Amino acid sequence: MFNKQLTAFVCAADCGSFTKAAEQLFISPTAVMKKINALENHLNLKLIERTPSGISLTPAGRVIYKDAKFLFDYSRRSIENARQAMRAETRTFCVGTSLLNPAKPFMDLWYGVNQEFSNYRLHLVPFEDNHEGILSEISKLGKKFDFLIGVCDSKRWMNLCRLLPIGRYKKMIAVSKDHPLADRKILSVSDLYGETLMMVKKGDSEVNDAIREDLQQNHPQIRIEDTPQFYDISVFNRCAETQNVLLTLECWREVHPALVTIPVKWDYSIPYGLLYSLSPSEEVLRFLDAVKAKFPALP
Repeated sequence: MFNKQLTAFVCAADCGSFTKAAEQLFISPTAVMKKINALENHLNLKLIERTPSGISLTPAGRVIYKDAKFLFDYSRRSIENARQAMRAETRTFCVGTSLLNPAKPFMDLWYGVNQEFSNYRLHLVPFEDNHEGILSEISKLGKKFDFLIGVCDSKRWMNLCRLLPIGRYKKMIAVSKDHPLADRKILSVSDLYGETLMMVKKGDSEVNDAIREDLQQNHPQIRIEDTPQFYDISVFNRCAETQNVLLTLECWREVHPALVTIPVKWDYSIPYGLLYSLSPSEEVLRFLDAVKAKFPALP
């Protein structure tokens, strides 16, 4: 209900620097500066002074900042009042869905407990699996989405949401259909000797870091190529366009039609589950309780 330039200005003022504001907004410091410059040009006012130690507000900036905070609070209350009015008529759970994080596992849970939520409907909300923007999407839990289904042992994801584990997916290997391994039904680790294995770079996932350490220590014949910490379709495209092999998941068998996904003789797997806000609503908590009661065998 207010423009992104004003949001960037207030965030920068609260953080005291463009860099810290960029981290909060999931954009680059340059993008933050451009938004604030555009706001200053639009208002024909100098709002921020740049200093070696950070930024400070001008007298005009302090006035705009104070009124903007009031506007934001007023907008939030207006939106919440509108949502309450909508919920009084019909209640909706918004569930995110994407190519790599489809909503189907949520539907399996939903049909197990939906009799307890007879006055609710589901609304599927599509989002993009872009490795540069996925953190921004996760941060919208409780706003844009009530729930997402995701594969998750990411430290950065878990700083932004909570997880109800519902299962584990096996780690597998994907190769292009013309790769020499493509006809194999199952692989041994030694089958990957001499190959270049694409996998997420170190530091964000305990499971993937453990796999990397095992391969580097015990199977140095396998070369490792870092991908972004969060897969998107570009990672699968690179695998399809090269003779590299890709560390993937059983649930991603159908993501790319030019790839074949093959199980490996190892015990590696990764948790997946129901992602929800760090500050969940009473409705979300009631749904989680119903799922736990209906499916007591969940991990």
